[in-house]
Amino acid sequence: MAGLSIGKLAARTGLSVSTIRFYEGKGLVSPDRNSGGQRRFARADLRRLSFIMIMQRLGFSLEEIRTLMSKLPEGRTPTIRDWQTISTKIQRRIDEQITKLEQTRKNLDGCIGCGCLSLKTCSLYNPDDGIAQKGAGPRYTMGNTLSDIDA
Repeated sequence: MAGLSIGKLAARTGLSVSTIRFYEGKGLVSPDRNSGGQRRFARADLRRLSFIMIMQRLGFSLEEIRTLMSKLPEGRTPTIRDWQTISTKIQRRIDEQITKLEQTRKNLDGCIGCGCLSLKTCSLYNPDDGIAQKGAGPRYTMGNTLSDIDA
């Protein structure tokens, strides 16, 4: 039986052996075992582990990653079409993150430029602390806008 040992896989991905075992325990990779009981990973596991690393950097939880990866075929190397099947969901999430980051940057620039630095008393971004009616926390960063304040 051919395949990559866990050490070779670790060297190729930059992940520690213990991290690869952790992902195995979570069902994100499923190595075969040789006659001596040693793990043997398919070359496709290089892509799978790289995918996990990228998704974690983008803020996806392991559960979200598992859900996305469940769309990939077991027992064979995923094709471009297989990856495209899940890429639209990822792109949607990235677009949402970009929108939130841009909104946060816009709000920070405005608040810092204003000088008051108080959203409770800010007549520009939060007149009469009106956004508090939408709930606790950084409402503008969470998607609310000035137009959401009930007059």
